[in-house]
Amino acid sequence: MNQANINTNDKTVIKLTGQLEKDLKQVEDHFERCSDVVYKRIALEENSTEVVAVYLDGLVDERRIDVELLDPLREHIAALKQKKFEEEQIGIFARASYANQIRTTGSMEDAITAMCKGDTAILAEGMPVIFLASLKKWEQRAIEEPVSESVIRGPRDGFNENLRVNTSLIRRRLPSTELKIEAMRIGRLSQTDIAIVYVDSIVMPGLVAEIKSRINKIDIDAVLESGYIEELICDSTFSIFPQMISTERPDRVTAGILEGRAAIMVDNTPFALIAPSIFADALQASEDYYQHFIVSTAIRWLRLCMSICALIFPSLYIAVTTYHQEMLPTNLLLSIASSRENVPFPAIIEALLMEAAFEALREAGIRLPRPVGQAVSIVGALVIGQAAVQAGIVSATLIIVVSFTGISSFIFPIYNQGLAIRVLRFPLMLLAGIFGLYGIFLGLLLILAHLCKLRSFGVPYLSPVSPLNIGDLKDVLIRAPRSKMTSRPSQIGKANRKRASRS
Repeated sequence: MNQANINTNDKTVIKLTGQLEKDLKQVEDHFERCSDVVYKRIALEENSTEVVAVYLDGLVDERRIDVELLDPLREHIAALKQKKFEEEQIGIFARASYANQIRTTGSMEDAITAMCKGDTAILAEGMPVIFLASLKKWEQRAIEEPVSESVIRGPRDGFNENLRVNTSLIRRRLPSTELKIEAMRIGRLSQTDIAIVYVDSIVMPGLVAEIKSRINKIDIDAVLESGYIEELICDSTFSIFPQMISTERPDRVTAGILEGRAAIMVDNTPFALIAPSIFADALQASEDYYQHFIVSTAIRWLRLCMSICALIFPSLYIAVTTYHQEMLPTNLLLSIASSRENVPFPAIIEALLMEAAFEALREAGIRLPRPVGQAVSIVGALVIGQAAVQAGIVSATLIIVVSFTGISSFIFPIYNQGLAIRVLRFPLMLLAGIFGLYGIFLGLLLILAHLCKLRSFGVPYLSPVSPLNIGDLKDVLIRAPRSKMTSRPSQIGKANRKRASRS
């Protein structure tokens, strides 16, 4: 780990004395009232306790401590006693261990941090250093299919909460020295390990340096999830649109860094961040690149149409039924009017009530246990909707509108983009209730102006549509044949445009 990248408070470095009991007392003072700390005193010779192993219970493999550390040291105790110089003793001590990763430190703070991360510390009489052996072992979730990004065709492996497992999934897909994985650590208390992943010959110029600069400016006690970093380093904190891609899929991260982007992977979370991100990413799924390009293109257009419906369909219902009835065919107008005949509320109140109820059911379905949650979200919507119509509180037409809108909002491959659309739907409904269609157009213009202004690490959010780049449109609303996708996006992959040779 690059210690220059560790964000911690300035502290006085406590040097080791080489006297076992004094150094051990410093360790005990640091871990005061910590019941999970284990102090294993080892008698290398009869009536002698010259070595102490210190580790945190549950973070290390105790069997390996005995086999790979302590047993070899007992065998080499004679050689250690014969050496008079510290350097020679340290060399024998290090070579005696069977552990793959072992290092020394003369800083107590460094040793304490390493132990909190799962390293085993060995203190010995007469040695002014602490040996740190990486014998980490803890329970972790197996590699499973991503819950939030399931596919019909494509890889089924997903990230888990172990950073090194996650980086290995990327390394398996790109077994090249061009793949760089730079380590950093942030959080004064959590000391969370993160990795910046990119392809050296492809990454967008200046992107990695900018990411490092923004991360190094973070001053926070703890980082518990990648969402902390996403919010702290994005260009526009108050924008509801996601400016980084959050994904559990290793293939999506690999595809992103092959375009010239960089990924930020955080320990203790399965969600990696990909930067920069553009609006078109919300309409693209990993599966688009594994099936026929005509099918992928059709599905992308379906996603675009459904996203528009998810945003404005309830607003159109409010505007048309309240202010612009003349726009409807006579038969449809009479049908809507008859269904609303006994409804006591205006269209705006009716729509807001049903949309709020639908969102509440959806949120309840997520928070409850999975079998119960599915029943609440599906059956609850049907029962409440039918009961509301029979009671004359809402119209049957509105139930159709709300149901279709809810289904449309599930179509986004990126969950955060769907959240943005769901939230923006309510201001548009209010504008439609006050100004009719003019209010909807005003709201859409404000959203469009915001999107035009928005940038993600210097890349325009609406690129390649604004600014227009015709060459990059082959992978936005359409997915061109693989033989035609020979170059990377000009905004992101300008360091190395060539992706493949023309066939």
